[in-house]
Amino acid sequence: MKYLDEYRDPDLARRLVAEIRAVVTRPWSVMEVCGGQTHTIVRQGIDELIPVRMIHGPGCPVCVTPLEMVDRALEIAARPEVVFTSYGDMLRVPGTTADLLALKARGADVRVVYSPLESVRLAREHPDRQVVFFAVGFETTAPANAMAVLRGAEEGLANFSVLVSHVLVPPAMTAILDSSGNEVQAFLAAGHVCAVMGWTEYEPLAERYRVPIVVTGFEPLDLLEGVLMAVRQLEEGRFEVENQYARAVRRGGNPTALQTIRRVFRVSDRAWRGIGVIPRSGLELTAEFAAFDAAARFGVADVTAREHPACIAGEILRGTRLPTDCVAYGTLCTPRHPLGAPMVSAEGTCAAFHNAGRAAFHNAGALGPGTQRSQGGPR
Repeated sequence: MKYLDEYRDPDLARRLVAEIRAVVTRPWSVMEVCGGQTHTIVRQGIDELIPVRMIHGPGCPVCVTPLEMVDRALEIAARPEVVFTSYGDMLRVPGTTADLLALKARGADVRVVYSPLESVRLAREHPDRQVVFFAVGFETTAPANAMAVLRGAEEGLANFSVLVSHVLVPPAMTAILDSSGNEVQAFLAAGHVCAVMGWTEYEPLAERYRVPIVVTGFEPLDLLEGVLMAVRQLEEGRFEVENQYARAVRRGGNPTALQTIRRVFRVSDRAWRGIGVIPRSGLELTAEFAAFDAAARFGVADVTAREHPACIAGEILRGTRLPTDCVAYGTLCTPRHPLGAPMVSAEGTCAAFHNAGRAAFHNAGALGPGTQRSQGGPR
């Protein structure tokens, strides 16, 4: 990770594009799972350069945090005794009536933190306040969030708690592959998730569903090489897990991080925004650390919500529609005034399309759901 320019070399990129074009003999559909990968693909115009349909998956942790969880966060944050802490992306994710940033503007004590351990420090420094950390994300953020809970327990901080909305990647991939309209033939797996978890969980998926899965980094050359590896498998009739991101990922992941996660969290069913409940696709606190559950502490576990009727975030997160298929894209829904989380987050597909200048096509005649178009974005 010392250098980045070598993973953005335009000559090497052209060579990889040419090699992909030479290998592909039929239409293939490949899904990248990570929102960071989506932004690179769209920003660099990779999806327009290669003869492979790129399907953008549910890889943005902010985007898949369900609406009712945001409403629970708003209800907790509005209480005068609470210091509510979160990563910055969550502040503008719309709830039913507002977002955390609007609540902060009205006087709520909502603070951006860059580590959950900052929230632990705030709880230590303000024993008269209830400090709550919004623990969202995939497996990538789970070790740090688990460490914060462990630290809170070690220090006996009765005024610290976490609102947990962790989701897991393999069950989401399974749900996509099991769906009746599935068109995904191969996956690019998120390198940062696999840096924590390894890739052993993907091996049964590749075998059972006969889909290549390539663990991939986030730079243009990473993604082009990942696509090349995936389509080579498809062309050769192989269905394996391969690791493109060898500079950061090992098959067994990070044993220390895994041990920490498994001590603090247990697997549970989890709702995904716009998608619904996916069995065994999330994490919740174990019984040992149940006292740190903010939803139970503040009595908001039963809060429910309904999505805006114009928002097709669920279809976009499942990869069955593009942002430009949405009638609200660029009109009712913009980064400044978003209807759904995919237009807010730095990893959201709608934000990626909007930032890259991809034009809406909903007024230019209908094409089939999920149809890949040439969008004319910058390269």
